[in-house]
Amino acid sequence: YFFTVGQYNIEISAFINKLIFYTVIYVGTFKANGMYKNLWRYAGFKDLLQCLKASVVASALFLIIAWVAKIHVNYSEFMLVPFISCFGVMTVRLVYREMRTIVERKINNGTPPINVMLIGAGQAAALLLEELESNNPNNYLIKCIIDDDKTKIGRAMFKVNIVGDRSKIFEMSERLEIDLIILVIPSIDKENKKRILDICSKTKCKLKILPEFCSLIPYDRLSSLFSESIRDVQLEDLLGRKQIALDCELTKGYLTDKTVLVTGGGGSIGSELSRQIAFCSPKKLIILDEYENNAYEIQRNLICKHGDKLNLEIEIASVRDGKKLEEVFSSNEINIIFHAAAHKHVPLMEHNPEEAVKNNIIGTYNTVWMADKFKVDKYIFISTDKAVNPTSIMGATKRVCEMIVQSYSKHSSTNFSAVRFGNVLGSNGSVIPLFKQQIKEGGPVTITHEKVTRYFMTIPEAVQLVLKAASVAGGGEIFVLDMGEPVKIKDLAYNLIRLSGLVPEEDIKVEYVGLRPGEKLYEELLISNKASQAETGIDKIFIEKPNEFDEKIFFETLEKMMVAAKNNERDRIISLIEKAVPSYNAIPKGQEEFYNVKQSCKQKGVDICSLN
Repeated sequence: YFFTVGQYNIEISAFINKLIFYTVIYVGTFKANGMYKNLWRYAGFKDLLQCLKASVVASALFLIIAWVAKIHVNYSEFMLVPFISCFGVMTVRLVYREMRTIVERKINNGTPPINVMLIGAGQAAALLLEELESNNPNNYLIKCIIDDDKTKIGRAMFKVNIVGDRSKIFEMSERLEIDLIILVIPSIDKENKKRILDICSKTKCKLKILPEFCSLIPYDRLSSLFSESIRDVQLEDLLGRKQIALDCELTKGYLTDKTVLVTGGGGSIGSELSRQIAFCSPKKLIILDEYENNAYEIQRNLICKHGDKLNLEIEIASVRDGKKLEEVFSSNEINIIFHAAAHKHVPLMEHNPEEAVKNNIIGTYNTVWMADKFKVDKYIFISTDKAVNPTSIMGATKRVCEMIVQSYSKHSSTNFSAVRFGNVLGSNGSVIPLFKQQIKEGGPVTITHEKVTRYFMTIPEAVQLVLKAASVAGGGEIFVLDMGEPVKIKDLAYNLIRLSGLVPEEDIKVEYVGLRPGEKLYEELLISNKASQAETGIDKIFIEKPNEFDEKIFFETLEKMMVAAKNNERDRIISLIEKAVPSYNAIPKGQEEFYNVKQSCKQKGVDICSLN
């Protein structure tokens, strides 16, 4: 006999045979259950439940096989084996987890922990806290949790107290010396997110957020590297406006199996347009850009994503080159054009009006003329909010382009339309990259004026607006986006400094350098008034009803303007722009402040004459 247990004498051979039998069944069941796929460093309660389920299944399987093979099974043995198996498996894993944690703490010894406040006491917070118990490479120390649910306040989650609602954020961040605030409510709506982040941005804490996509994944299926999904808060999170969702079926309906031309396809808007169009299975995508580096980057990006599935053609050309454009149009049966090529920098175009006319106006006229000549189905012109009552050369040239598009829509088989939107976050040459660079260099951050405001949208929003508008474009429309409230550039700069973990005016100075030539203090509303807008059937996208103008006089003026631009006659260009665009009101140099005071009073209904 090998050994004796109570009144039972166990033979060595029988014990070994039964042990092998149990081992084969349990190992097979654990493998089928996925137990061996779990990483030991994240062992916890979920692993224990998984182990118990697998052990019960293995025991039942053993009982069935033993009954079929007529093997004698002791009742107490049958009941104890699953628990002994779970105890052994989980003990080894938990010991490994704890030993690893001790080693990591020793490595981090001497490095002070990062005091963290969590906002949200839901499943996401629980999952994060559970992970941090076994894996905390960033040395986070969760000090408190904030939640607006009154029934949760005063309770604890994983031994961390829920101390109050959002009104306590600032107070608790000071009292507990919080270094980092993490918003862990992936399903939160944009407006509430903005309100919470606005409060957080007034603290001296760094901010992070759990992305929205995590709300679409069941929590029991999220990877154990859950904390790695947390990202820095971005300025897009502070817009407080629900982004427009792209209806893929709507856009595929008119882009699939069509030849699409994107001018300026290497720029911020043009490249994103090209990416979105590529997913809609076009017959051919033609990207036209005069800057080879931009064209190369989008070409490389699209080839990496789509390979040979996308019929892609890159044309290095300027929209000012009519002969080159004719070659492109004559060699391709183009169905849809998105015209995004343009000069957009206000101060630079004030100093170079002839270039603004050449690229913006002549370039648009060339593409419009070609679209009409080769009977393109749709032509979408990318415009700007600066075309509304323009005070700059850039805005005025964009308004001229809108007038060209609207005029051709009346006399052509091609559907000509325009899409107008505000400033794009993160686009080339926009204020955000400038601020980030200035912060990186230690400041100062330069703002033109303390009260200057702008409408903002993200690049995906801009592109989604263009694609959605194009799907319903019938010709002659100017589509505009209800962008909510304008954003103060000062607030934008302050938030960006805070998002970098710094304090405005203490760590990074903010300087006001004065309005630049042609620059407004307040941008005009994209939708000028309620009476002039029409519904499109698409949420937050409207049609601005066109202003009528004398086409004969307009095109006579346009022809003279293009000749003046080719001859670089700056003064004549400006006078002709004033004639073509009656709403153009150039700000005299040195009088930017006075003009913007008048504009502010006009918006508030104050009699402007009383200022003179």
